Amino acid sequence: MPHTAEWKVRLHLFEDDEGTTKAHVVLDTGTTELTGHGAAHCHPADTNVPEIGDELAAGRAMQDLAQQLLNTAERDIEGMGAPRPSTRQVAGWPM
Repeated sequence: MPHTAEWKVRLHLFEDDEGTTKAHVVLDTGTTELTGHGAAHCHPADTNVPEIGDELAAGRAMQDLAQQLLNTAERDIEGMGAPRPSTRQVAGWPM
C-alpha cells in the first residue's frame, strides 16, 4: 500500500554574545515535532570563518535530530511487538 508524506524542516542559526554559533533544527511531521540542537565555537587561535561555524552547528543539530528520530522509530517498532534491536543492529523493517 503506497504512502506519501511531507515533513517540514526548519533550521535556525544564530551567534550568541560569546561567539558561539548555535543551531536549532525543527522537524514537523504534522503530528509530532522534534527539535535538535547543535553548537560550534571558534578556537581563539583559528581564523573566524562564520560559514564553518554554521556548518558545524547545523550538522550537530541535524545529528541530534537524527538520533531522536531513530530512538522514536525504535520505540515504535518495539510498540508493534518486535524486540528492540541490539546496539549492533540497525532498526528497520525487513525487506
